[in-house]
Amino acid sequence: MSNPSCSENPFTPINLLIEQVDIKGQYIQLTAPIQLSGQLNIAELLAQYLINEGSEKAPIQIGVDEAGRGPLLGSVNVAAAILPATWSGLIEAHPLRGTPLSILTDSKQLSEKKRDFLYPLVQQHAVGHIVADIPAAVIDQVNILQATMLGMRLCSEVLVKMVAKHLNMVHEKQFEVLIDGNRCPDLDYAILAKLGVKESVIDCQAWVKGDARHTSIAAASILAKVSRDKTMYALDAEHPEFGIAKHKGYPTRAHMEAIVKYGVLTAHRRSFAPVRKALENVAHTEKDKR
Repeated sequence: MSNPSCSENPFTPINLLIEQVDIKGQYIQLTAPIQLSGQLNIAELLAQYLINEGSEKAPIQIGVDEAGRGPLLGSVNVAAAILPATWSGLIEAHPLRGTPLSILTDSKQLSEKKRDFLYPLVQQHAVGHIVADIPAAVIDQVNILQATMLGMRLCSEVLVKMVAKHLNMVHEKQFEVLIDGNRCPDLDYAILAKLGVKESVIDCQAWVKGDARHTSIAAASILAKVSRDKTMYALDAEHPEFGIAKHKGYPTRAHMEAIVKYGVLTAHRRSFAPVRKALENVAHTEKDKR
């Protein structure tokens, strides 16, 4: 049974542009905006975590993963996903058996065809999902690790805020933020506390190889990987000479040869050594011509 007030339009879209961030009390103006997009299914949220008998005690698990830390080109994409309560759990326990997401696992273990098949299904069946697109300019501004951590923080915080708003935190709902990797982002607990979300109700956990271990992290890995691939195909259409559709921005031989031949694109990460070296070579060449 779902909330009648949400029955007509259960989905709340998420569309945000983040132009400045507060890091430990200091505002930083980003060199380019970070785009956040996704949605929250309010009716399913209430049905899964508030209305069903005993659901008040079930923690809301938010899986978080990234795609694109290694490439020389384009954004790093971070995604977060909340699956239905009975679908969220260890992959080896098969909580997705008999569901539309039954083949879901770590996106790196799936073919592109299977990832593309799962992508709309994850969007359709997730209680909530969000993707952050962190552009190359921000990566160059704060470094790739901090850019990734920032994306993970923003995705987690936005979903927690939206869930808290609609559940009104009547039962002090517990959150488990499950991060793929070996470290958690520094969440802004002061901001969350103003919304009634105490630090004590948020358990942030780092899961090494979590995308192959937990269904919610695997769902996030699909969203992050496919959304980033879409941006790569769009860039390929604009710059077909770079062969981006094949290498997705990674430092392959073909990509490095294209940089030497055609130069550095706006979307290249200038702080990455191969790109920085290519720019230095161009600068030296131009200097020698003078």
